[in-house]
Amino acid sequence: MSLLRTPLFESHQKLGGKLIEFGGWEMPVQYTSIVDEHQTVRTAAGVFDICHMGEVWVEGPEAAAFLNVTFTNNVTKLAPGLGQYSQMCTEAGGTVDDLYVYQTAPQRYLLIINASRIADDWAWLQARLEAFAGKAGVSMRNVSDTTGAIAIQGPAVAGFIDTLIPGAPVDGTPVATASGLKKNQIACWRIDDADVWVARTGYTGEDGFEIVADASRILALWERTLQVGAAAGIKPCGLGARDTLRTEVCFPLYGHELDLQTSPIEAGLGFFVAFDKGEFVGRTALLAQKEQGAAKRLVAFRMAGKSAPPRPGYAIHHEGKPVGTVVSGTQSPTLNAGIGLGYVPPGLIAPGNRLDIEIRGRLCEAEVVKKPFHRKA
Repeated sequence: MSLLRTPLFESHQKLGGKLIEFGGWEMPVQYTSIVDEHQTVRTAAGVFDICHMGEVWVEGPEAAAFLNVTFTNNVTKLAPGLGQYSQMCTEAGGTVDDLYVYQTAPQRYLLIINASRIADDWAWLQARLEAFAGKAGVSMRNVSDTTGAIAIQGPAVAGFIDTLIPGAPVDGTPVATASGLKKNQIACWRIDDADVWVARTGYTGEDGFEIVADASRILALWERTLQVGAAAGIKPCGLGARDTLRTEVCFPLYGHELDLQTSPIEAGLGFFVAFDKGEFVGRTALLAQKEQGAAKRLVAFRMAGKSAPPRPGYAIHHEGKPVGTVVSGTQSPTLNAGIGLGYVPPGLIAPGNRLDIEIRGRLCEAEVVKKPFHRKA
């Protein structure tokens, strides 16, 4: 099966990106090195191709009610121009996907979903809508194939975002400039007679802006970003740095921390489950986990000595017995140490507990630590 390619594929080749398969897409894992790109985002600015992500518009007088019974977070707390992180769960509490929900206007929402879950999410949403009593008041459009996006991350981005996205927006959060957006806000600019949505969320633990537009516009926005950000030291960055950055701040990645067998409660994401809003898919199972305790819990750990870095799938041991599995692991460029996230029994989640990670047939000592590993300055 041939791999999918984003509108920026040829640019990645020209910039020397090392391309790999990721969720059915041919994407850059790095350009210079993972460590170099990681440090660039931590200290200056990096730009990522996120065109592989999915986008779904949900509109209508019953849109909020539909999303509120389908997602874990409380959509009614949003206002035009504001977004929130949420999950879609099965009745058993497993995670169908985690996503961002932006209310762009009254009765209109933009969903940003994971690349590997686009088809499954769309089928799930359609099935839930068919079962929704107010379905006549909801319309959905999956625009993933015709929409592109880039993420510009790092402490220097706010200094040049207004050059890249000039003037005031025409929709969403009413701000004077793009740099005026606050965290989790979104607004729309008209650039060359086309809508360009700009959000300020971030997936790296640093300040960050995400730009969503028609796929035909993304290459020009990508090239312009590299141009206006050059003085700030911007670099194109790949999936490798994206993973080390999000692991350092303990942000989940679907297929690692979350999947159909893992709930938001087990993943430590209970803050994004609004039990007080009324019924939603998975509420009963998730509430039972919250009140009675989950069988497994996600912990962060740091390797105690010299060893190869932990990797997903490695076994976690405690007192000589296997007790869990690593779901994310890497060598932290910021800490210069091996770090990881893994699932263990709830009795082992306290910081300071000793674990052993089985690396290449050898048990290597690690210590449970408080999340996250890194906080931005």
